[in-house]
Amino acid sequence: MSNPTILLVDDDADLLHLLSLRLRAAGYRVVSAASAEEALTRLATERPGVVLSDVQLPGMDGLRLFDEIHGRDPTLPVILLTAHGTIPDAVEATAKGVFGYLTKPFDAALLLAKVQSALDLSTPPPEPHRPGEDWRAEILSRSQRMAELLNEAQLVARSDASVLIRGESGTGKELLARALHRASVRAAHPFIALNCSAIPEALLESELFGHEKGAFTGAVQAHQGLFRAAQGGTLFLDEIGDMPLNLQAKLLRVLEERMVRPVGSNVHHAVDVRVLSATHQNLEASIAADQFREDLYYRLNVVELILPALRERREDIPLLAKHFLTRLGKKYGKHLNGFSSEALTALSAAPWPGNIRQLHNVIEQVCALSTTPIIPLSLVHRALRLPTVEILSLTEARERFEREYLIGLLKLTEGQVADAARLAQRNRTEFYRLLQKYGLTPDSFRPVS
Repeated sequence: MSNPTILLVDDDADLLHLLSLRLRAAGYRVVSAASAEEALTRLATERPGVVLSDVQLPGMDGLRLFDEIHGRDPTLPVILLTAHGTIPDAVEATAKGVFGYLTKPFDAALLLAKVQSALDLSTPPPEPHRPGEDWRAEILSRSQRMAELLNEAQLVARSDASVLIRGESGTGKELLARALHRASVRAAHPFIALNCSAIPEALLESELFGHEKGAFTGAVQAHQGLFRAAQGGTLFLDEIGDMPLNLQAKLLRVLEERMVRPVGSNVHHAVDVRVLSATHQNLEASIAADQFREDLYYRLNVVELILPALRERREDIPLLAKHFLTRLGKKYGKHLNGFSSEALTALSAAPWPGNIRQLHNVIEQVCALSTTPIIPLSLVHRALRLPTVEILSLTEARERFEREYLIGLLKLTEGQVADAARLAQRNRTEFYRLLQKYGLTPDSFRPVS
């Protein structure tokens, strides 16, 4: 990580300046805050590599700041700067998860060593995947919440722990699983995905574990199964909550023994596969209803990553919409320059129950139907199945109503101004003035003789 960022929190302006100089001289980028409250504001928009904070702060102190940070981002290291009188508090905080503390006055070399140790812990080493490939290239985001999730994902990718990815349908669970695979030591080996809800129960066991020729009707040749096909790599089981109970027991046995036995065979095959799984269901409720095995749940859920819904990361909507527009514009052979400001506002404000998948479908529809380089609000409303609402000023709305009202009266009276004025309860002079204002000619409403 080049030029790691340090968030420095201290209300002593002189010390803040001195620490900033030392850290910048060591090659770090420094973001400073004079209070815990200001620090939390900065953390809402940017994730540093380390937080370095004084314990004694006005308002919220450094210990409470740590509690707030730890609740939001448990993997972000916090180093506390303490005076002698606050050492007991610092020791207690270290037991709660603070990375470490330094006692004032502190040695500059010790400070830099402690900061570097924290960065070594929180910052993954260079990704062990193919040169030039970005492990998270498919995941577009400027959301702070997504940044924290991806940091956790990159950390867990170093290990071989099973990961359960949770999130609503359409949030990109398979994309995250692929990113985890690319950031892992298994990146050079296969990544295989299976949607457990898309395969009939009778075929799911064979699909996972393989079968011998003639094992069942239609088994005209042997099939090695996805576990063996993913040897050395990663197997992603999407919608794991839909897996039948009897197959859950067999999956658990494979995970425990690292051996698979194809259907119709007595031979076991060793497998070395990392299993990632995903669901949009409440597995805890499924366990309570005896629909999901608790022992399998704990085997799969060593680490849990939760993808936020699109409505919880609205700052990503314009970014994703423009990306999809560029890609789909090429697909449809159209030169599309972007969205009108009203259209982009409508996209950003939509509820998105189908998340990113729904956003992609909406952008594809507006691409297919667009006849102009700029996507208008009306097409977005149509794709979202919303009534088109044109926002007018009060003056514009009044003038539009008056014009339509006058046209209606002239049609009704066949251009007879005296009758129209009487129905409008206005004198003829005022009525003529209104007709002139809107460029309406009574003769054009009279029947053609």
